[in-house]
Amino acid sequence: MSSHESNYSPTGPVERWVDERLPLVRFAKEHLMDFPTPKNLNYWWTFGAILAIMLVVQIVTGIVLAMHYTPHIDLAFDSVEHIRRDVNGGRIIQATHAVGASMFFVALYIHIFRGLYFGSYKAPREILWMLGVIIFILVMAIAFMGYVLPWGQMSFWGATVITNIFSAVPVAGEPLLQLLRGGFAVDNPTLNRFFSLHYLLPFVVAAVVVLHIWALHVPGNNNPIGVDVKSSRDTVPFHPYYTMKDLFAIVVFFIPFAWFVFFAPDILGHPDNYIQANAQITPAHIVPEWYLLPFYTILRAIDFNVLFIDSRLGGVIAMAGSLVILFFLPWLDRSRVRSGTFRPMFKIFYWLFVVNFLVLTYLGAQPAEGIYVLLAKISTAYYFAYFLIILPLLSRIETPRPLPASISESVLGKAH
Repeated sequence: MSSHESNYSPTGPVERWVDERLPLVRFAKEHLMDFPTPKNLNYWWTFGAILAIMLVVQIVTGIVLAMHYTPHIDLAFDSVEHIRRDVNGGRIIQATHAVGASMFFVALYIHIFRGLYFGSYKAPREILWMLGVIIFILVMAIAFMGYVLPWGQMSFWGATVITNIFSAVPVAGEPLLQLLRGGFAVDNPTLNRFFSLHYLLPFVVAAVVVLHIWALHVPGNNNPIGVDVKSSRDTVPFHPYYTMKDLFAIVVFFIPFAWFVFFAPDILGHPDNYIQANAQITPAHIVPEWYLLPFYTILRAIDFNVLFIDSRLGGVIAMAGSLVILFFLPWLDRSRVRSGTFRPMFKIFYWLFVVNFLVLTYLGAQPAEGIYVLLAKISTAYYFAYFLIILPLLSRIETPRPLPASISESVLGKAH
């Protein structure tokens, strides 16, 4: 991937002096602006840049909100209202942060499903993929803790239900639960812990993102046809070709983001979370935010005992397993063809998986009763079957379509 060499040369004595001691400009020129990038990347590849911008937006708005937020059970709810009503620009900042969480997950899920379709987890990008999974898990933890901070009804009861899953872990469960809560129930120490972690973990995510980008720059980008770069004809410099494409995609992405912030900032929140937390009144239906619903469905789907594993522990194992299994995806899918474009059987099961994931999201918002319980079991079974049975089996029996000889051949073929 070194087909475009940087031609950076310091232009003056001061720039030369700085370059000899801290070559930041040279680094940016060689590894960002002149980085050789496959010439056939489409707009699905712009969501990485969108996520980087959204992470900055969330960190900046979060820092500002933390200046006015009070992490105490008697004051937290009112402090959020104070931010919304009395702080200059507070309503926009709070709405940007709250809506930004949902928009971040929209971009994140698209980014992940793009990687699943185009085989971005395959060699030599295994570590790149695993770092991405770590970011995904950390972001879910941050989002959950952030949901608790407004200290509304859903905040309190969501924290109670989700932290209770640790008690299902044998031996270490109760000590872990008490450590997380800071006591025997969700109370002021819990809120303080969640606030501290919600504030600090985004900076950990930022550090892992740097590693993620570093791991990307070693083998270079994957591309829609999944063919390795053969020559300099297959690539273009990242700037200006992809900086402009990413910038356009970011502007387009921010249009619906701005619409939600300015015209419907509360539409994505649960109505019960605009009622102050009350330990004596349980909401009729406790649900997490929409972006956590698929994994909440998997947690609830295991309502039966398996040998010596009771249903509570089984649900925890299933939910944790649904995330851990992603780490092993590069070794579960052994097909030599990366891109799903050339895998006819894979396409069918992949799109079924996408629909299944949407069904899991829907079921997580429904009560655990009647037909919803059965559908949750079926959807959970397909989720695990896709990774553990279907992908390994397809690797053996599927006959992919012929691949283009090079990226340039594919691009020129489309041009004609």
